[in-house]
Amino acid sequence: MYILSKDDYDQYENRMKKTIKSLGENFNALRAGRANPHVLDRITVEYYGVPSPLNSVANIQVPEPRMITLTPWDPSILRDVERAIQASDLGINPSNDGKMIRLLFPILSEERRKELVKSVHMYAEEAKIAVRNIRRDGIDRFRALNKKKELTDDDLKEFEDKIQKITDKYVKEIETLSTDKENDLMEI
Repeated sequence: MYILSKDDYDQYENRMKKTIKSLGENFNALRAGRANPHVLDRITVEYYGVPSPLNSVANIQVPEPRMITLTPWDPSILRDVERAIQASDLGINPSNDGKMIRLLFPILSEERRKELVKSVHMYAEEAKIAVRNIRRDGIDRFRALNKKKELTDDDLKEFEDKIQKITDKYVKEIETLSTDKENDLMEI
């Protein structure tokens, strides 16, 4: 007979935490009106034939609220870094002075803010679906054990109740993160 333990819940909760972490990374990649070095996290540059993240080939700083500067460790890749930024979906034209690259973040238009809010909602909905799928995986696993008579009906009910509470907690966290990001984007 199968006996429920804390590990049975932890494995699903850990997967939900990873979903929240992924959502945070997606939100960080969205460009608000302020300079945030995390918008560069997904950009890679060819360095000695290897695609490398920008933060591993350059020093990234935020000297002003709406400016990011990149100073490559190896000045010979300055043009490659500039091209990688132009090729990205960042929507900012880099300014190269021969030693560093400056990214000046313009104030977002109302239309662009609304587009970004739609992206926030899309990411949040995807995260909620992922969390609910994790819950479903757990419930399906324990229903199968119950069907094989390896888990009692009471234990199944207990698992379903606890996994639902965990799911509700993470869905609420997703909604909070989404609202915070939306407020951040709509702030002028």
